[in-house]
Amino acid sequence: MTNERALDGVTVLDASQILAGPFCTMHLADMGANVIKVEKPGGGDDTRRIGPPFINGESAAFLQLNRNKRSIVLDLRADKGKETFKRLAEKSDILIENGRPGAMDRLGLGYADISALNPAIVYCSISGFGLSGPYATRPGFDLIAQGMSGQMAINGEVGGPPLKVGVPIADLNAGMFALHAIEAAYIRRLKTGKGQHVEASLLEAGIAYTVWESAFYFATGKIPPRIGSTHRLIAPYQSFATKDGHMNVGAANQNNWERLVRAIGRDDLLEDARFQSNATRLENVEALRGQLDPTFQSKTTDVWLPILDEAGVPAGPIFELDQVWSNEQVIAREMDVVTEHPVAGPVHNIGIAVKMWGTPGRIETAAPTLGQHTDEILEFAGYSPDEVAELKSTGVAGPDAGVSPRS
Repeated sequence: MTNERALDGVTVLDASQILAGPFCTMHLADMGANVIKVEKPGGGDDTRRIGPPFINGESAAFLQLNRNKRSIVLDLRADKGKETFKRLAEKSDILIENGRPGAMDRLGLGYADISALNPAIVYCSISGFGLSGPYATRPGFDLIAQGMSGQMAINGEVGGPPLKVGVPIADLNAGMFALHAIEAAYIRRLKTGKGQHVEASLLEAGIAYTVWESAFYFATGKIPPRIGSTHRLIAPYQSFATKDGHMNVGAANQNNWERLVRAIGRDDLLEDARFQSNATRLENVEALRGQLDPTFQSKTTDVWLPILDEAGVPAGPIFELDQVWSNEQVIAREMDVVTEHPVAGPVHNIGIAVKMWGTPGRIETAAPTLGQHTDEILEFAGYSPDEVAELKSTGVAGPDAGVSPRS
């Protein structure tokens, strides 16, 4: 294992804010990319003001998404601000933006403008609905995308109302699909020398994750119902109430089913024609639950889990977040990484979820204060100290390093 990271030497110009774009660039930064976060005057990334909670005036949400990055404040409405942005783009391998479609074009900073200066650049646009189609110019938000992608309609208890997924899944997925496209385009560029425009949308990212449900609809023409914590294709595969809480049990094949019923002392279910196969268990899933519920409710979760583990039955607890972060496996996998922020102090970060054993990613620095790296980024772009001072004095770039907005 070396100290090298996979994306060392790759420069990313990040003109995105809030969630989808910064989530994407966070992963690029973790893998070693030099991520230059361009923030607007008057407060920077809107996430800096999202809260509570705030930590010494710093948004906890912003701190979580923007580690390993450097911040410059740049007025892209000013001619000299646009010129500076273009100079940075000429030195960049990747550019990411998630403004309303057409906004960067109107500034003269769209793909056509930037690729004319740097044909090798991979330019990524993230939007609510994509860059084409009748909804292209609509603003996009995670809640709207969850509703329109079908995700809310399939999420919730049987007979209950539609529910959004607890995490902003459309935003996060759009960031991950953007990451996938960027890295694929960058590999292509290494082979051909040519960059390209790639895009991801919240709507399509949401639709892409309806794998089982869309398969069901395409095959049957029927709208899949809400099914709570159960599985559309496997039974039993769901959460069960125990004597003191809940746990998940996944009997994902016939062998697991047989091990399960023997482990819980319900061998009689092996002789019940309703539960002979996965297909019949799915047909009789409510009856199956009626049989299993009283059994699981007879013991506590802590009693059941070792029994099921010993029998080789996939099962697990349902953790609150305090239990997640104190779990021995999570700790062993280094999923809680603490960085030191100049204002907020020690900041806990969600660790890197993929492990690369040759060029591992690292979380080295906390999220930047607003404009913290303005001087060094302008120097990277080729500006002299006098030119840096002029850009800052005219309000095109700034504020001074270390200045940060407060809640």
